[in-house]
Amino acid sequence: MSARWARTRSYAVRAGAAVTGLTLLVACSGPASSGEGAATTSADTTLTVFAAASLQTPFEAIGAAFEEANPGTTVRFGFGGSSGLVAQLTEGAPADVLATANEATMTTAESAGLLAGTPRPFATNVLQIAVPADNPRRVDALADLADPATKVVLCAPAVPCGAASLAVEKAAGIDITPVSEEQSVTDVLGKVRSGEADAGLVYVTDVRGAGDSVRGIDFPEAAKAVNTYPIATLKGSENASFAIKFVAAVTSPDGQRVLRDAGFSPATP
Repeated sequence: MSARWARTRSYAVRAGAAVTGLTLLVACSGPASSGEGAATTSADTTLTVFAAASLQTPFEAIGAAFEEANPGTTVRFGFGGSSGLVAQLTEGAPADVLATANEATMTTAESAGLLAGTPRPFATNVLQIAVPADNPRRVDALADLADPATKVVLCAPAVPCGAASLAVEKAAGIDITPVSEEQSVTDVLGKVRSGEADAGLVYVTDVRGAGDSVRGIDFPEAAKAVNTYPIATLKGSENASFAIKFVAAVTSPDGQRVLRDAGFSPATP
């Protein structure tokens, strides 16, 4: 198993059985078929996956299992804000698979003619208030983030977590004025962890992955902004059959178990 799979011992213990099953799943799916845009063997194959930053932990686990099942294959990830990833693809960045943190961003990619297949919803996520472990501002509700004395960091509106933040503000009837707007949810979390911010809105999965360095606070308005994550293969892929296999691994029961262990919920059929 690759070193990336061992990023956190506790996560590995929880997801180990799922990844073992996932390795068997991708191994038993057979070699990639030949044809235009498809590799005939996994030898010396690099599969490039662009994925929302919030997917890093489970996707690295799934990628490690995929590599183990396909010797000679390397899964290379590009994690970041979904809108930024789509912009890179539009400008010609090469990739085989795209997974975004909301359907609107995937629709933008589809409208730009970037997709080779129909997007498949595979997970959902909701926002949570992240505060430093000692919660110095004693934040305990979404309305507390509207206090000008509280330094709040949010995702930029163009990023899925930013769009979700605007939705929960509207649902709560409040106006949050952030001290900064970031291009990915991991950047928001980083500022909370470092103490640069008193609070931030991130996904529940990010709070779980941060361990004891932050606290997560649930709030009822989060239900008004449930993000559905879709995944799709991309046009121009030189490894189209492996891209299809990776999507199948993510959407398989074992892939779903890895995502669930990271805090994601299943996508509604």
